[in-house]
Amino acid sequence: MASTSHLSSLFLYFLLFISPALSTNSEGNALHALRSRFKDPINVLQSWDPTLVNPCTWFHVTCDSNNHVIRLDLGNSNISGSLGPELGQLQHLQYLELYRNDIGGKIPKELGNLKSLVSMDMYDNRFEGQIPKSLAKLKSLRFLRLNNNKLTGSIPRELTTLSNLKVFDVSNNELCGTVPVDGPFGSFPMERYRITVLLLLSLSLSSGSCQSSILCHEHLLN
Repeated sequence: MASTSHLSSLFLYFLLFISPALSTNSEGNALHALRSRFKDPINVLQSWDPTLVNPCTWFHVTCDSNNHVIRLDLGNSNISGSLGPELGQLQHLQYLELYRNDIGGKIPKELGNLKSLVSMDMYDNRFEGQIPKSLAKLKSLRFLRLNNNKLTGSIPRELTTLSNLKVFDVSNNELCGTVPVDGPFGSFPMERYRITVLLLLSLSLSSGSCQSSILCHEHLLN
């Protein structure tokens, strides 16, 4: 009996103390992998020390009371490079702020794993390729700003399922195709809907189908 009690105590200790540490350390590993993809000429990421127990003392990283990473604030930090799939391991992340940098490459589909995400601001970069359909899994997302990049393809219709989405900006990319009006795109207050559509109207047009879609939306606004 004493042996069983001792084992139970050890298991409880693991759950309370060791398990959270492993979880937050995995987040630190993910962020350190992200750092390895970046060029950081002004040493914004200098404090990102992978030998620490968790990344909660790193600059530009915010954690909750359980030492889970909930914010990544690297906007306007003069960093370049690309994003990788490891970013999808930050399961508790709520705010991803990477705006006004020189980050390129494709947006990883693994960002769709960030189920707690409320805001994704990655405007004013050099992202290319298509907007991942996996972003439709971000059911808590309220702000999605991807404007001023080099994104191509169409706006995924799957994004119309994001019922909490309040701000959506993909202007000044190289997108084409139809502009969704279902889901949150059709339920915004008229003034916000007008602003959103006008932002979408500034998409680069490269085919007749895009032109037809824009004319349809201009008619709806009149």
